[in-house]
Amino acid sequence: MIIGAILFGFSWYQNSQQKKFDEQKRIEDSIALANAPEPLPPVADTTALVGGGAATATEVADGADGVGYHLGETLGAARVGEPQTFSVENDVATFEFSTLGGAISDVVLKDYKQYGGGDLHLWEPGSQRFDVSLFLRREFRNAQINTRDFNFEPLMASGSEWAEGEESKEVTMRLPVDSLASIEFVYTIPRADYMIDLDVRFVNMEGRLSNQSSFDVDWANTGLQNEKGFSNENTYSTISYHYPDVASIETLGQARAGQTKEESEPNKVQWVAFKGQFFSSILIADEAFQGADMNYATHAEGSGKIKDFHARMSVPMSGDRTDYGFRMYLGPNKFSTLKEYGIAMERLVPLGGSIIGWISRLIVIPLFDWLGAQGLAMWLIILIMTFVIKTLIFPLTFSSYKSSAKMRVIKPEVDEINAKFPDREDAMKKQQATMELYRRAGINPLLGCIPMLIQFPIIIAMFRFFPAAIELRGESLWWAEDLSSYDSVLDLGFNIPFYGDHVSLFALLMAVSTFFYSWLNFKQQAAQPQMAGMKFMMLYAMPVMMLFFLNNYAAGLCFYYLLSNLFTIAQIYGVRMFINEDKLRAKMLSTPTKPKKKSGFMARLEEAQKAQLRQAKSAGPADRSPQVGRKPARKSGGR
Repeated sequence: MIIGAILFGFSWYQNSQQKKFDEQKRIEDSIALANAPEPLPPVADTTALVGGGAATATEVADGADGVGYHLGETLGAARVGEPQTFSVENDVATFEFSTLGGAISDVVLKDYKQYGGGDLHLWEPGSQRFDVSLFLRREFRNAQINTRDFNFEPLMASGSEWAEGEESKEVTMRLPVDSLASIEFVYTIPRADYMIDLDVRFVNMEGRLSNQSSFDVDWANTGLQNEKGFSNENTYSTISYHYPDVASIETLGQARAGQTKEESEPNKVQWVAFKGQFFSSILIADEAFQGADMNYATHAEGSGKIKDFHARMSVPMSGDRTDYGFRMYLGPNKFSTLKEYGIAMERLVPLGGSIIGWISRLIVIPLFDWLGAQGLAMWLIILIMTFVIKTLIFPLTFSSYKSSAKMRVIKPEVDEINAKFPDREDAMKKQQATMELYRRAGINPLLGCIPMLIQFPIIIAMFRFFPAAIELRGESLWWAEDLSSYDSVLDLGFNIPFYGDHVSLFALLMAVSTFFYSWLNFKQQAAQPQMAGMKFMMLYAMPVMMLFFLNNYAAGLCFYYLLSNLFTIAQIYGVRMFINEDKLRAKMLSTPTKPKKKSGFMARLEEAQKAQLRQAKSAGPADRSPQVGRKPARKSGGR
């Protein structure tokens, strides 16, 4: 109930803060819009620019001050005409180019399908924008141009078909500024890779660009819903970015439907990623961006879209430099693939930090990839992983079970100690006597906690790994058609708060197995006094909480937890068959285990307890139990 109250209070507080933020953002946007420089006007009707219109291609629409933007004949002509598209394929994707803006307008990944079987588009076709913003010199009246407004001329060094031995293709999108100068976007597409090289070149632009220390790259697209569940996909969709020479990455975090997030980063940034649950588009600078302004807006559920992504990066310029290098990764969030590039892009796969992340990167993923390389079915891979993990920690689990068995068989002796020291004032004596009994019997109460302490990071590592593992995407098992998303055997038609609008059978089976495991575990440790107060939490509350929490999570995760519980239940029964508690008790009572040497901490703790006990004994009755309302004794006056 306390946790629920905290969650409700935090949600209410966050909503109130979001309203204040949205209002402040509206005010700031209005101010920014009023102060923004006037861009080149869009061309709505091309007949006004050619063939007898009042304006010409060299003088495009008057501004508010009556002064027109003089682009010149060549550049002005690039603002008219219908944009054209063409495609280039490699082994892994189809890239569609548009002459408008000279950018990649669509990407279709060949090895993946959208949920339901359609082609998987990396973003909404036509929503991609790669815009370079520049200022031209006085003869162009210091016009600010945005490359997204102009039609580029496409040039290809070779045909669209791949020749034998050809490793890459070069596509040049050229924007003529005049008869000698141009702006070029040169794309180099490898034959079997998701990483594309992009060079921005200013050809003979000396004397045509105004004196500026940087130019801006404006990048945007709209992410589509490609997975089964909107909520889960939206949770993992965000904008991430990376500082140069740093191992970790930064992220804008999560936002619910209808909400926005924005962040301004004044420091150098190596790359910015528009990240989806399983697929991302990443823009990388060969030399770091000077800074980045990033934001996204979240679409409503049912729209078929997830987020509108936008980032504006500043690129430092120098007078003698004409070539600026970038790369674009347009593909899956596969850990092994991203890691090969060596610039921390694998951190886009959310595996957790600290110990959890190390477990995932050093144990879970290598084991998972090795089993996958053997061509095994996904359910068998998860089964083998569960068996391996349970086997590795079994020695500690066995020690825990044996310690719990010892505590059960000496329960009569523990009850005698409790009866000998029934008063609260004797709690310290009772504790010392109980610890002495444990020591003579060779029992370490902490052994009951060690297996859980070791398993807990593994449980969390699996919780982070399975929903983010693209290898589970599209893999089916029995009634579950996609192990990377929730399985549904019954659509309720209404939504239950914190549960959902469906029944996940794997989550239900996992909760039932959690109850039986908790029941066995509680009986195993019932001899420990502190366990009595935990019965409700262990037996009933925990399985129900797990059911509500995991109903909307990946079916592969619930399947793993189900197998883990079944393995643990089997181990408990196996250990009970192996350990004869009657013989164990007889052995403990006849030949007590030789006490182990006390650690320095335990020795100091016991010495402190003894000192406190001696102090309590030496204190007078009035010191230990003062009588409320008793009058102080009158002084004798010397008699």
